[in-house]
Amino acid sequence: MDATINKDTLTAPQIFELINLVKKVHGFDFSDYTKASLKRRLDRIMMLKKLSFYDLKHVLVNNPDFFQEFLEEITVNVTEMFRDPAFYKSLNNQVLPYLSTYQHIKIWCAGCSSGEEVYSMAILLKEEQLSKKSFIYGTDINTEVLKEARKGIYSLRKIKSYAENYLFTGLPGSITDHFTIMYDAAAIHNELKDNTLFSVHNLISDTIFNEFQMIACRNVFIYFETELQERILDLFYKSLCPLGYLCLGNKETIRSDFFRKKFKVINQKENIYQKIGS
Repeated sequence: MDATINKDTLTAPQIFELINLVKKVHGFDFSDYTKASLKRRLDRIMMLKKLSFYDLKHVLVNNPDFFQEFLEEITVNVTEMFRDPAFYKSLNNQVLPYLSTYQHIKIWCAGCSSGEEVYSMAILLKEEQLSKKSFIYGTDINTEVLKEARKGIYSLRKIKSYAENYLFTGLPGSITDHFTIMYDAAAIHNELKDNTLFSVHNLISDTIFNEFQMIACRNVFIYFETELQERILDLFYKSLCPLGYLCLGNKETIRSDFFRKKFKVINQKENIYQKIGS
């Protein structure tokens, strides 16, 4: 590594060079991520690892293990159970009554990170007596966080912080009712894991893999440029059954006039939409 580390932040041409390098060497395309977010993440990696721009290029090419760390840092994994409790209230009141009319309910949580959103959905479905006819697919680009998701084991510190979210959803009991408490961690009950599947899916390059009654992709779009958002909206639209539901994060929205005509707003504040047409 360089003896002297360049303390300047990356320039736009350097970011472009890194995007092309990662695409060529590892097959991941970050060209449609918002440049401001990408720059912050890259600068952070260089600072934490004490790397110059040239060092960073070197390890990206020559150290496969480093790329996994790089991917975890670039693909922001901020998640929690029952994040935005009002959203889950709205699901319960405005979406689940309709979904309950289906013989089978398939839900896709895209960009699911370490699984907290998937298990939140599983708990909600259980409380509404819909578990037995539901199946939840959790996907992410990051293989390491998916390993955590499959285990369904979280620190007690996290569970305590999730307890308040659960309380505000209005669901009965406590969040700990759905976990087996161990010494310093809690494991989600097996019955909540039974109807879930976690797998790798790249929203940028992968295609439709099933038809769903509901898709949740919350707090992911904010990291994408408008053109990529529209490509992913097209993927979601084609993946939803007629009158299926799309749920975005509370800082996200459907901006495109083209897609506004393809989705009906169910709850503007919580960004819940319903597919129009077939």
